[in-house]
Amino acid sequence: MKNNLFLRLCALGTMLLFFLSGVANAAPLTIQINGTVTEPDGTPLIGCSIIEKGTTNGSLTNASGEYSIAVKDENSVLVFNFIGFTSQEVLVGSQTNISVQLEPSASQLDDIVVLAYGTQKKSDLTGAVGTLKSKDFNKGIVVNPGQLLQGKVAGVNVSSVSGEPGASQDVIIRGVGSLRSGTTPLYVIDGFVLDNSSTGVATNPLNFINPQDIESINVLKDASAAAIYGARAANGVVVITTKKGKSGKTEMNLSASTAISTLSNKIDVFSADEFKKQVVNAGGNLYNAGGSTDWQDELTRTAQSYTTHLSMSGAASEKFSYFASLGLDNQEGILLNSNLKRYSGRLNLNQTGLNGRLNIAFNLTASQTENNRPDGGSMVVNMLQLNPTIPAYTNGSPSLIDDMLNPLTRQEIYKDNAVNNRIIANFSPSLKITDDLTYKLNVGLDRSSTDRIVQMLPYALLEGLDLGSLNSSLVKNDNNLIENTLTYNYQKSSHNLNFLAGHSYQKTFEHLRGFNLTGFASSGIEPIYQDQTSTQEQPTTLNTYAIKNELQSFFGRVNYGFEDKYLFTATMRADGSSKFGENNKYGYFPSFAAGWNISNEDFMTTSVFTNLKLRASWGLTGNQEIPSKITQANYVESKSGNDTYPLNPNATTLDDYPYGTIFTRLANPNIQWEVSRQSNIGLDFGILANKLTGTVDYFNKTSENILLEVVPADPIQPTATYWTNVPDMQIKNSGLELSLDYRSSSQRSFYYGISGNITLMKNSVENSPYAVLSTGAAQGAGQTGATINGYINGESIGAFYMKEFVGIGEDGLNAYLDKNGDGQVLENDRYVVETAIPNVLYAFTVNLGYKNFDLGLNFNGVSGNKIFNHTAMSIFNKGSLSSSFNTTAFAVEYPEEAISNSNEVSTRYLENGSYLRMNNATLSYNLSPEKLMSSNWIKGVQFSLTGQNLFVLTDYSGFDPEVNTGSSTGGIQTFGIDRFTYPKARTYMLGLNVSF
Repeated sequence: MKNNLFLRLCALGTMLLFFLSGVANAAPLTIQINGTVTEPDGTPLIGCSIIEKGTTNGSLTNASGEYSIAVKDENSVLVFNFIGFTSQEVLVGSQTNISVQLEPSASQLDDIVVLAYGTQKKSDLTGAVGTLKSKDFNKGIVVNPGQLLQGKVAGVNVSSVSGEPGASQDVIIRGVGSLRSGTTPLYVIDGFVLDNSSTGVATNPLNFINPQDIESINVLKDASAAAIYGARAANGVVVITTKKGKSGKTEMNLSASTAISTLSNKIDVFSADEFKKQVVNAGGNLYNAGGSTDWQDELTRTAQSYTTHLSMSGAASEKFSYFASLGLDNQEGILLNSNLKRYSGRLNLNQTGLNGRLNIAFNLTASQTENNRPDGGSMVVNMLQLNPTIPAYTNGSPSLIDDMLNPLTRQEIYKDNAVNNRIIANFSPSLKITDDLTYKLNVGLDRSSTDRIVQMLPYALLEGLDLGSLNSSLVKNDNNLIENTLTYNYQKSSHNLNFLAGHSYQKTFEHLRGFNLTGFASSGIEPIYQDQTSTQEQPTTLNTYAIKNELQSFFGRVNYGFEDKYLFTATMRADGSSKFGENNKYGYFPSFAAGWNISNEDFMTTSVFTNLKLRASWGLTGNQEIPSKITQANYVESKSGNDTYPLNPNATTLDDYPYGTIFTRLANPNIQWEVSRQSNIGLDFGILANKLTGTVDYFNKTSENILLEVVPADPIQPTATYWTNVPDMQIKNSGLELSLDYRSSSQRSFYYGISGNITLMKNSVENSPYAVLSTGAAQGAGQTGATINGYINGESIGAFYMKEFVGIGEDGLNAYLDKNGDGQVLENDRYVVETAIPNVLYAFTVNLGYKNFDLGLNFNGVSGNKIFNHTAMSIFNKGSLSSSFNTTAFAVEYPEEAISNSNEVSTRYLENGSYLRMNNATLSYNLSPEKLMSSNWIKGVQFSLTGQNLFVLTDYSGFDPEVNTGSSTGGIQTFGIDRFTYPKARTYMLGLNVSF
């Protein structure tokens, strides 16, 4: 069925493209022009665009630089365009053979970079901005923008939480700067600011965006670039620009791919034969069921995925352009009952009028994402711990296991299905009031609705599962935005001034309504389709919440340039948020930056530098990602304890007492914004006619006014905790970023490009009044709540705080270092041993090309961090082995260890988290259209083979070192903990792209 749908979509898309191509080329063309396009040294330019000006009629050069195009008449003008070269226009006249030489651009500094509320030439930038074009994105099965970015921008650490399709990601830009507010940056799509609140889907909320629709991603890293977004920019800003139609160019693309994924790395648990020996050696009672089962093989699969994407773009004239796309993505996970399916559509329109003074932009995205998830944690425990002598199946059915549920049965009776429908639209008309003054209105909405069910069918053979259960929830999100801006441009002589002033109002609303039900008939009908009557023994419970937030902002920015040498930028934003109290309703976020284009100075005329620019900036950004209404008092009704008073003298039980009112949160109107103060100094350079380019940045970011929910020092308080800004506490991040890129001419028979980036990071917590603010705590019997890592004064963020394991003592039990030397090992012997946050991030890319073949290799890695292997602590121990549960050799590392030895948080489970990964490799072949059929309607055909996660060099013993599945404590984000993580896959993908 899947394959049939795939083929039908491909056929339908192809027929549609053929039809539209015929319509587009229906105009009468009378003069045939031939020629070649080369570099000044005669090297042919392959794929150079030749457009008949003012029309959609166009052609591309072949592998020899030759082209052929039919034009309307002798008054036609041909426009020759190629990236990195200066365009040329040639009047046809009486010529029938037109050959041109395109001159390389002095640099690519005139590239336009999309920033906040506008665009800017790259040469005029004063802030630290990481720019990524679509041609440089990571390849393969990519579900969301974070995967496109991984390893591509210095100072940006992107790590997947797990290997689940569409899994959430930790995106950290220049370090962690908050306690309660996480690391998630602000995302802006085509000028619309997204809200980072939960949509009710357990995976990444950005999965609704089709990555194939994205033209570029710009990361605003420093305060100068990001402060225009004020209260939401402390974690950085990611500006996503989707594809638009281009004037004079009509293009249609049909792309399709199919992929297979398998478990990339198995954990080396004992085989059945090894297991039988080890249980006996451990002094345990062997349960031998006579089988030989590899549960990692049984509970994973070779997953199949496919995508189909159809897009059309162009311009009917210089006044109207369009981009439209449809996409279908279906990704299976390597665990059973795991997949992500997305239907997406996009429409971007641009229309000009009033002789170019009026411009109207309309962007629309609609998607439906269906996410099926297994009971992942239980599955992983089972695949690692189950007795390998138990056969997976008996007489064709999953084997019965004493006091346990066979995981193959679990995947039959368990279901977690979420369907998210989301639509984002924004309408942006702009009017040139005068030649220099432009007014723009931006109105947008984001509507999301998620229906999720988690159910367990009744299973009569195991107590506790015989009643079945159902959790049903509906989450709705509304995000409405209206912005008004005025932009004034002044250019005269050597002066260039741009002034922006604006007002923004954004309102978000989130509502959840959920039901929990237990007790269903074992009829073969899923609980979601059954009636259930609430009883005292099996009550139906309802949980619901509604959150409304409003943000009003006033902002302004001034960009000034003198002689293209001296640049100055100043911004100011004032944000007023409903999340804060009356005494601090507004926050103010200024920034200043300056730049010096040294290469434009007269004394640099004979320099080897084609570009040399010095930048410096300082500014403040804010963080408002905290729970709503924490400045206001909150209370509930209660009859428990001393919360009520017996007004009725005849009352005999609490049931006869009236409800009392108690505080659950005290009002605190003095709470202030978290503020990040950041300075940056950078140098951009280019030599060898900009074939070698690079950027060096040093940054220093200090976060203050840290918001935290704390326990009051005074024990006599009406509430157990309260919200406050921690006095004097700071979180500091500083680092050095280096990016280098070298690219040879892409028009020679053999060409190559090498690029890379490295970031050296240092972070610490200063002036904290707390011994440790836990970010990660242990879970499980006898372990729950034990601190693993946290924020500790004077130490790195995510510092692991625990005892040092020194071996097994004479009694067969764990032995720990007496750190303070008092002769006994207690909790005060815990100390900071390592950190979960890497201090080195690096990545490099190699691109090779020969004629029509291209090979791209992408690597990324981290160093200087540790991982706490919670999985090993929970199940890889001698006691489990003696009870006939499987383990790894880790459990028998110490022969003298007693089977009664208990697990405890310590360095025994701390491992090196450094790694180098081959993220993806793509081999592609570009087929010359004339070798197949007329090149009048096929512009290009490309075949590609991509491998993802091909290998990882690491010392970590778990599934993968890029992991974070620990449990947060008090809402403070955890780092570097591996607890029964959904394993990552290795994927091979075959793709086809046809351009018309």
